[in-house]
Amino acid sequence: MTQRTDQVSTTLQRAIQNVLSKGLADPRVKGLITVTRVDVAPDLTQATVYCSVTPHKYSKISMRGVSSAATWIRRQVSDKVRFRKMPAFTFKIDEQLLKQQEVLSSIAEAREEDERRAKSNNQRTEE
Repeated sequence: MTQRTDQVSTTLQRAIQNVLSKGLADPRVKGLITVTRVDVAPDLTQATVYCSVTPHKYSKISMRGVSSAATWIRRQVSDKVRFRKMPAFTFKIDEQLLKQQEVLSSIAEAREEDERRAKSNNQRTEE
């Protein structure tokens, strides 16, 4: 990414999060939606917005609601941010966060198992 696309990406991320935090009228949108990152095409015509939804069980239906409101969100963002041409938004669920959560939970499980083994080994050596 170039410096320009990084600046546009950061600006869009803040503006989109601001619009989403005020809420959408769509009843499909449930839970807390957080914009994790925005990838902007080099020609600045397309922007892929990656979001996470908490709780996770609402993620698919909420993303459908947000995707259907993409043009409205784009219009709201264009009122807040002045670009020569506002990129079109495509909303996606951020799968990286899910993978990170799985890795962290696996590490926590392994740590707990190691602690249990250490305790059982300590009890055996004391006997």
